[in-house]
Amino acid sequence: MKPLRDMRLPVALLALAAGLATAQGPILSGPLYGGLSLSFTATTENVAGAPDSIRIDVLRWSTDAERDQLMSAWNMKGRGGRGGRGGRGSAAEPVDSVPDPDAIRDSATASAGRAGRGRGGVESAPPLTPESSLAAALQQAPTVGYLWSSEVAGYALRYAGKVTRPDGVERIILITNRRLGASNDLWKPVGPGTPATYDFSVIELRVNSKGEGEGKASVMGKVAPDSAAKAIAPEDYGALPVVFRNLKRRTGDGR
Repeated sequence: MKPLRDMRLPVALLALAAGLATAQGPILSGPLYGGLSLSFTATTENVAGAPDSIRIDVLRWSTDAERDQLMSAWNMKGRGGRGGRGGRGSAAEPVDSVPDPDAIRDSATASAGRAGRGRGGVESAPPLTPESSLAAALQQAPTVGYLWSSEVAGYALRYAGKVTRPDGVERIILITNRRLGASNDLWKPVGPGTPATYDFSVIELRVNSKGEGEGKASVMGKVAPDSAAKAIAPEDYGALPVVFRNLKRRTGDGR
């Protein structure tokens, strides 16, 4: 029988392998996560890294309060704005209030590192905009899912919501707190046009009754408040090129 000290290395290697597998994209199901709310596979299109295999895992839908807090951040509302308690969804992650615009500005400045120099050499924060305010709020929002690609690290979803159109097609809105392709060119648009430079990405999937469809993203265009979804969504969806092709709902996922 081998001494215990001789068995430490194999055990350590197994632990390391398990950690690497998790970094590549864990199977987010079972008691730890309570099962997936929804999961999709797709391939990218019209971007430099296409065709790249994509998996999107939604762990839970964002609550109304979480959605309203992000909308309040976009509208740059103070403590008296909409948001707070009372939204539907998980009670484990309550939303107490809308962040103070000054706090949002400080967070946005620190994360972006774009502070300029004012009079007397004093650093001055850039003007607060709906985009920078939302980007800061997303950093504080809970993670509700993940997007996985061929990149080593996935993208955390900080918002997940859905609305059903009269024709039965589901619009699923997802927002990441980190821009797709922020550290590489895999998501760079192919063809004419200027890539979006938001510090986040907004994705819209359109899915039919068979669980099939397509998706588009803000890497190709602007975002704006959407009255039907009551959330920030890609602006002028019909004019944007497809980014997620062959979108399919994975079987066995809950609704």
